[in-house]
Amino acid sequence: MTEPTITVYGAYWCPDCRRSKQFLGEHQIPYRWVDIEQDKAGEAYVLAKNAGKRIIPTIEFADGTLLVEPSNAALAAKLGLKMTAERSHYDLIVVGGGPAGLTAALYAAREGISTLVIERAALGGQAAATERLDNMPGFAEGIEGAKFADQLRQQAARFGVEMLQAQDVAGVRSHHNYHCVATADGSEYSARALLLTTGSRYRRLGAPGENDFIGAGIHFCATCDGPFYKGLPVAVIGGGNSAAEESIFLASLTEKVTLLVRGDQLKASQVIQEKTLRHPKIEVRFHTEVVRFDGAGGKLKAVTIRDLQSASTEVIHPAGVFVFIGLTPNTGFLNPDRIRLDRWGFVVTGHDLVHGGERPTGFETREPGILETSAPGIFAAGDVRAGSTKQVASAAGEGATAALLIREHLKSA
Repeated sequence: MTEPTITVYGAYWCPDCRRSKQFLGEHQIPYRWVDIEQDKAGEAYVLAKNAGKRIIPTIEFADGTLLVEPSNAALAAKLGLKMTAERSHYDLIVVGGGPAGLTAALYAAREGISTLVIERAALGGQAAATERLDNMPGFAEGIEGAKFADQLRQQAARFGVEMLQAQDVAGVRSHHNYHCVATADGSEYSARALLLTTGSRYRRLGAPGENDFIGAGIHFCATCDGPFYKGLPVAVIGGGNSAAEESIFLASLTEKVTLLVRGDQLKASQVIQEKTLRHPKIEVRFHTEVVRFDGAGGKLKAVTIRDLQSASTEVIHPAGVFVFIGLTPNTGFLNPDRIRLDRWGFVVTGHDLVHGGERPTGFETREPGILETSAPGIFAAGDVRAGSTKQVASAAGEGATAALLIREHLKSA
């Protein structure tokens, strides 16, 4: 593993420190964390670099330069993340740079379709934050998620795909035969076709205290934050594949993993279940829910849990907690009156748009394509789409399919 070349000096109670750490984590950029509340040499360094002022976060880079209380935009600029497109109009804009989006982009670009990808975080999506992909066809021994994501990015770049990072999409609108994407920095880009591949994000518990300790003891990415807990006990919440797989990964780093499961069994695949249940460093506690999180000095110190069978409560003291309880689609920027969503917020596509419901405007004389949304010329693929299987291989497959559908659409657009 490459040693971090960025050092973040801060404290657990500092919200700007959490924001900077979150930004670095989202873009899969390794860093070394120095808590100046615990490290006197670190505190002295911050004071020396800031004329005796205790200003955090203070972030030091490999070239010796510093950023003090930087905005996300300043961090992006320093890291060389491209945030402005070369043009204002493209044949295709892909919103989301995960496996579905990058696969669609490279397929489209190979066809001579000018393509822009807009991604708010790390290219590669959640796949980039996965420790290892063992079920991706073509990789007999598996492949690290970050390596897979980087190879996919390089492949898309080789075919001329333009990619923006650190850009939130604020909204999507259509007029005549154009689709426009507005970004949070005030820019707007148009295209003849649009593909939504924004994926989904980790769901939160909603328990008291959870928001207070996110990034300060509560995490959603074991690959990003697991190394901070080497030799310490941690807890994982959830019962599916992600919770079980990340428990196994964390067990390779930590003293012990306590896996808290609401149900009476794991919902992970049989192979992962067996690995988890027989692992000597993983304790699985069924029929268990989290009641609240408590801490001191801005850092998580205790977790109150309840046994759902006996109703008894208990306080445990993991050094960190990792939450894996499902996904919420990244569709908040969409107008549901224009882009139809299901009751969970995932994008409805294809036959489901006309089966048992009102036919969307624009499809009076034709059927929507299998990955087309309720807005003609706007498509969706991958985890953000209702009915998708939430797997890397299927996301890539949907991306390729979407690109071919878009190619045919552009012939008449």
